[in-house]
Amino acid sequence: MKKITIKDIATEAQVSISTVSFVINDKGEKMGISPAVIKKVQEVAEKLHYRPSMIATSLRTGKTRSIGLIVEDISNQFFADLARVIEDEAKSIDYRVFYCSTGGDNERSEELINSLLQANVDGFIITPTQNLEEKIDLLLKLKKPVVLVDRYFPGQRVSHVVMDNYEASNTATKFLINKGCQKIAVVNNTSEMVQMKLREDGYRDALKENGVYNESLVLHLDYNSNEESKIANILSFFEKNKGIDAVLFLTNYMGLAGLQAFRRMKIRIPEDISVISFDDHDSFKLHTPTISVIAQPIEDIAVKSIQLLMSQMTDMEKFEVEKSLKKGKLIIRESV
Repeated sequence: MKKITIKDIATEAQVSISTVSFVINDKGEKMGISPAVIKKVQEVAEKLHYRPSMIATSLRTGKTRSIGLIVEDISNQFFADLARVIEDEAKSIDYRVFYCSTGGDNERSEELINSLLQANVDGFIITPTQNLEEKIDLLLKLKKPVVLVDRYFPGQRVSHVVMDNYEASNTATKFLINKGCQKIAVVNNTSEMVQMKLREDGYRDALKENGVYNESLVLHLDYNSNEESKIANILSFFEKNKGIDAVLFLTNYMGLAGLQAFRRMKIRIPEDISVISFDDHDSFKLHTPTISVIAQPIEDIAVKSIQLLMSQMTDMEKFEVEKSLKKGKLIIRESV
C-alpha cells in the first residue's frame, strides 16, 4: 500500500502543496486560507487516510507525542500490568509509549536512556536501577520531564510515585503477629534499593514493637542470581532455621521461588507456615492454597505518574517536584 503524501492530497483537493501543508499544520487560518478550502483539505486528508510522519512532525514542533517508559523487567507481572495501564492512560491523551526493560542492569539502563533521548521522547517514566542517579541528574539538567515509579533516590529532587512500602510491610507483619505467629522470617534481596529497605524496616519495626525480632530470621538473596539458586538458598535457610511459622517475601519473584522450595521440602501452607508476598501474581491466585499478598495500587501509580509527567511537559519551569505515596492493599487468601 502506497504511503499517502501531502502531494496526493494537493492533487485530489486541487490546491497547492503549501496550502495542504499549512492546513495540516493548523496554520490555515493564520495564512489567510478560506474556511471552505481548509474544510476541503481536511476532508480529502481524512478520505485518503493521511498519517503525518512522526519525524516530520517532531522536527516542526519539537514534540513527538511519545513517552519513554523504562521498567526493570517487563516479564514480571507487576511491571507488565503497570506498563499496560500507563499505555492506556497515555493513549487517552494521544501519546504513545516506547517501553523497554533494564533487567536491573545499570549499563543497559544508561543505553536505553540515551536511545530514548535520540528518539526525542517528550518525557520519561522510569523504574531506576541501583546506580542510575547520575543519569537521572543528567535528564533533569537537560530539562527533560521525568517521573520515577516504584522506587527513587532519597536525596534527589525528582517527582516520584511509589507505594507506601514501610506501611504495607508493617501492616502485613502485624497481621501475622495478631494471628499468633512468633517466628516470622523475611526474604529480601541484596539490592539496597530504597523500596526494599523500607519493606524490611516495616517488618523489623513491627516485630521489635512486639519484642519478637530475631535477626537470624532475615534472608538476603543475591539480587542477580537465577531462580534455581534462589530456591536453593531458601531451602537451606529454612532447613537451618527450624520452627519458622510465617514468612514475608518482599517481591513476587522471591515468593514464587519460596513456594517451589516449600514444595520440595514438603512444608505445608498454611498448616506449617503462613505466607504473604509483595506484588500480586496470577500464580498466587492459582496456587493451592491461594497466596496472600500485598498488592500495589497499580492503577493509582500509573494515573498519577502520567499526571505528574503531563504537568512537567506542559510547563517545565513552573512545575513543583511532587513525591506521591500510595497505599498498598493487604489481600488475605488461604495461605495465612
